Amino acid sequence: MRLVVIAMFAGMVAQAQPKPLPESGFRRIFDGKTLDGWDCDPGFWKVANGAITGETTKAHQPPQNTFCIWKGGSPGDFELRLQYKLTGAHGNSGVQYRSVEMPEVAKWVMKGYQADIDGQQDYTGQVYEERNRGFLALRGQISYVPEGGTVGSIGTTGDAAQLKSFIKDTDWNDLTIIARGNTLIQMINGHVMSVVIDDDQANRRMDGEIGIQLHKLDEGMKIEARNIRIKVFANH
Repeated sequence: MRLVVIAMFAGMVAQAQPKPLPESGFRRIFDGKTLDGWDCDPGFWKVANGAITGETTKAHQPPQNTFCIWKGGSPGDFELRLQYKLTGAHGNSGVQYRSVEMPEVAKWVMKGYQADIDGQQDYTGQVYEERNRGFLALRGQISYVPEGGTVGSIGTTGDAAQLKSFIKDTDWNDLTIIARGNTLIQMINGHVMSVVIDDDQANRRMDGEIGIQLHKLDEGMKIEARNIRIKVFANH
């Protein structure tokens, strides 16, 4: 009898698990063939094999981190989904969002939130802020940034090492970025990697541009992004 009850309970739990939602309301912002709608340095960026591709060699490096920037808007509350692949053992990249360009530094330079990506998977999944406050949430952290204060951890999305195991080396990964109000959520391959609640009004941004980063390094690397689509929500 006990085994029957356990089996019935297990069945009810299994039925209670929410199923993945079908994707709806998204629009593609990369046509898979051209860089129409994107702005970047043609010396480093191109479309290859259906992906926006940024590539450097040891002898051919940008003077600073350079970005391929989507020029279709400055979304505030949105969900962004794409697939990325990073090639290069020490490669360094990321997806910029709610960001601004910095022409006073150089063309194709950005400042703002970034979903970090690196070849060693030391930083992949964390929330980094390019050219401003730096690390906001490490992989596995739920962090809070108070007004005028220092960022601190208030919880966890899971063990950092286990979350790392869900990330594929030199293969395609699914990246999801959700920005709603003061809350940022980053997911890779269906797992929540990091969350930031940002109440630092003097520094945070509530909207801005999207871009893909190609990092200045001492060696070559390649970042590829495809199947890029976005769903924009009405801002709070």
